[in-house]
Amino acid sequence: MPRDAGTLRADSRLISVCDNDYLRLRAHPHLIEAVREAAKKWGVGGGSSRLVAGGSPVHCDLEERFARFKHAQAALLFPTGYMANLAVLSALAQPGDLLALDKHSHASLIDGARLASAQGAMMRTFPHGRLDRLASLLSEHRNAHPDAARFIVTDTVFSMDGDIADLAGLAALRNEFDAALIVDEAHATGVLGPQGQGADADGLADVTISTASKALGSLGGIVSGPSLMIDWLVNAARPFIYTTAAMATQAAAIDAALDLVESQPQRRERLAQVGAAVRAGLSRLGFEACGAPTPIVPIIVGSAQRAVALAAHLRAHGVLAPAIRPPTVAPNTARVRLSLHCDLTDEDVDRLCRVVCSFGESNPT
Repeated sequence: MPRDAGTLRADSRLISVCDNDYLRLRAHPHLIEAVREAAKKWGVGGGSSRLVAGGSPVHCDLEERFARFKHAQAALLFPTGYMANLAVLSALAQPGDLLALDKHSHASLIDGARLASAQGAMMRTFPHGRLDRLASLLSEHRNAHPDAARFIVTDTVFSMDGDIADLAGLAALRNEFDAALIVDEAHATGVLGPQGQGADADGLADVTISTASKALGSLGGIVSGPSLMIDWLVNAARPFIYTTAAMATQAAAIDAALDLVESQPQRRERLAQVGAAVRAGLSRLGFEACGAPTPIVPIIVGSAQRAVALAAHLRAHGVLAPAIRPPTVAPNTARVRLSLHCDLTDEDVDRLCRVVCSFGESNPT
């Protein structure tokens, strides 16, 4: 069936706005060739833990390059971003220390804090974006445990709402309460910042966790920060010590992705244009759209049934975007979450907005 952006109808071509391959790198020939060459040289398995014999020069070279990319002293590669978050929080927080997390932080950060709390640390959450409540948590802990450490933990770009944390405000509280700021840049690395380093382009955070499974088009978690902290993770983080090393092909793919992030800023620029156009189009149609310049645009419709109906309507008209329902999001905030990418055309954007509009016209609240 020929593509017709001007007609609302079922189409054999689905416009995908649901995955996290923001820069469309996962099938890029440069990454594929890098993986092929690494597999020929190093094989397709890690073989053992990095501390035994699972490392290779590819791992070390990538970590050195990624540290430069993030303007950090050092970096450490994990098989996944989830494992990296578990490792950082469970290894850094000691008994009596405080982990204060934004309530909208990713599940892997929550689980890492829970693991740390099982070891004696204190885990507390504060309402999303409420820095006044965070200040209260930090003050109470400092008064009760003046010799313990305090960690502020947050995503920079929140995965369900697409908004950006107030990093300047968080850094100010970090300084006021002698804390450390740990940020998860999963949805920002490769996308935001002048060279794609992420939302924390100014280096306000003490520890940064990035992932390669989104804008970088492959797989892996990379922790960057002070050399002393990276050395501590190597020797104390159980998710690093007791797991098989990330494959050399992963490191090669991430390295190749950095080539493209640095040499092809037009991918980032086009993604920003697409995001602005979608937000403007939805706003004109009466939908409240987050104004943050990220690839994530939630269409919040309330009930789970309505979100499912919207997702079905979109698919019937050639747009793939599944419903997100509780418990992933709070009750009465079910949504279709749009994850945009740089290959969307102006016609795709127009079609997407008109399909959403047609749902509102045929399914009034």
